[in-house]
Amino acid sequence: MGSEWQDQHAVDTMLDDTATWAVVGLSGDRGRTAYRIAQLLQNRGKRIVPVHPAAPVVLGEQGYATLADIPFPVDVVDVFRRSSAAGEFADQAVAIGARGVWFQLGVIDEGAFARTRQAGVLMVMDTCPAIEWRKRSE
Repeated sequence: MGSEWQDQHAVDTMLDDTATWAVVGLSGDRGRTAYRIAQLLQNRGKRIVPVHPAAPVVLGEQGYATLADIPFPVDVVDVFRRSSAAGEFADQAVAIGARGVWFQLGVIDEGAFARTRQAGVLMVMDTCPAIEWRKRSE
């Protein structure tokens, strides 16, 4: 595991200095981790934006089929997809001008990490905002 994947500056900047999080893979299924984490983000004062092919309204927020469809700036793109499918969302996040990319626990794409960081965008992989916030309260 690369410790650079969870660079503390990148984690802190995304948790503390951002407002709008696009959550890739978020649907209305309350049993999914993406739903619970989106709820946590809202509870922490973040605006969440569901990104899902069905473009559902989730937790009171209108969804969009793709990142490119979102008609306002996004600070962080939080990706709940298999590692094999996640990299394209990092590339799309860079393309829409996001400030950060967050790959959830177990989601790893070293090539996407390198491309995203090379583009000057913060990125963390293989962790979760819930875990990082919990670490702060220990």
